[in-house]
Amino acid sequence: MSQPELGPCPPRFVEIKHDIAASIPDFQERTTAAWYDLLGELEKATTEIASQGSEIVPVISFDELSTLGPERVDEIRRKGSVVIRDVVPDEEATSWKTWLQEYIKANPDIEGIPEHDKQFFQLYWTKSQVRARSHPNVLAVQTWLNNLYHVRSGAKIENVDLSTPLTYADRFRIRHPGVQWDAHPPHVDGGAIERWEDKAFRECFGDILRGNWRQHDPYDLENRINARTSLYSRRGQSTVFRTFQGWLALSETAPHEGTLQVFPNVILSNAYTILRPFFSPVPGAPDDSLDPKDWVYDVSYSDFPGIYATGSGFRGPFPNTKTHPHMKLEQTMVSVPKVNPGDMVFWHCDVVHAVEKEHIGTDDSAVMYIPAVPLTPANAEYVAQQKETFITGAPPPDFRQGKGETDFSGVGRPDDIVDPIGKRAMGFAIEVA
Repeated sequence: MSQPELGPCPPRFVEIKHDIAASIPDFQERTTAAWYDLLGELEKATTEIASQGSEIVPVISFDELSTLGPERVDEIRRKGSVVIRDVVPDEEATSWKTWLQEYIKANPDIEGIPEHDKQFFQLYWTKSQVRARSHPNVLAVQTWLNNLYHVRSGAKIENVDLSTPLTYADRFRIRHPGVQWDAHPPHVDGGAIERWEDKAFRECFGDILRGNWRQHDPYDLENRINARTSLYSRRGQSTVFRTFQGWLALSETAPHEGTLQVFPNVILSNAYTILRPFFSPVPGAPDDSLDPKDWVYDVSYSDFPGIYATGSGFRGPFPNTKTHPHMKLEQTMVSVPKVNPGDMVFWHCDVVHAVEKEHIGTDDSAVMYIPAVPLTPANAEYVAQQKETFITGAPPPDFRQGKGETDFSGVGRPDDIVDPIGKRAMGFAIEVA
């Protein structure tokens, strides 16, 4: 599995940089001081991450959620990723994998990649997925994660409820051992150039752009809920606000067995990603130099390192060792600890993450993608549209291309949502007794 062809940023993108620079007093001085401060902090943090490896990723149990102390919660916020054990009983999660395999066998004309040996499926409405997304424990975890967010200014935001989880239908994978997987290198989802181009999204990183990166709060809701993460309607680009992305394990998966990798410091990765387009190596210095003296403020070029043009909009950020050398990604993209069926893994919507290229295990690595989504006006509108596609078996609104599952044998139906909280999360009205 390999990446699609990616192209350079268009010349007009230089105006985005100029607009940002003109909108902030003393922008060059502020960002230059922040840049050098940030590089020093990254040097220390990357050394720590590389030394700890997978052990740096927090691991908690579902039963602990209501009793975690503030220090542990702050650690999860800072690292932006967490493994939550025993969200669903092992046997129930294992049965969902069996159902998925039966669904694939009963409907051989399904869409998936790679074409000759499908393992990542463009399927959304299997009974397994419908049951998993609507499971009370899964929704309880999402509620807990949503409530890690807040409004820093204390302002009242109307029609937002972090304790009402919504369902976002996504896909699943059943990855076979021994298959090289190049389709998911280090990247950040939920918007590409939109981070700088959309003014509401840009303000999510306002402290960074004003030179105060240490005050950056990745969990501040105020601008997140109005940020436009999809300006170009690229297929597969989420249009909803997901506080955390996540997946539910349907099999045992350990490091080196095709699992998730993360850069476990969301404040540092955000600060570096957002400031990187405003700096370039001095003439004659290597592009991947780690020496701070080799870098200088520069808004003369249109490139946003890690952002690439496609045939339908833009993709990224895709940081790598050449474009973002100070992150030392070859050492700091750590694999999450071993998971068992029923465990869940979550990562903040800004976290740099990847999928391991190799799977050297002996069994399939199977997960269903289930993010945490709070009730906001825009999210509620999306879920209302998504509900209609569920009823008809069509692909969800963010994945409109494809024939859908309307005529598939064993496709999930509204009756497969057993619990009232699951029905509400999917947009079905609940009658009050």
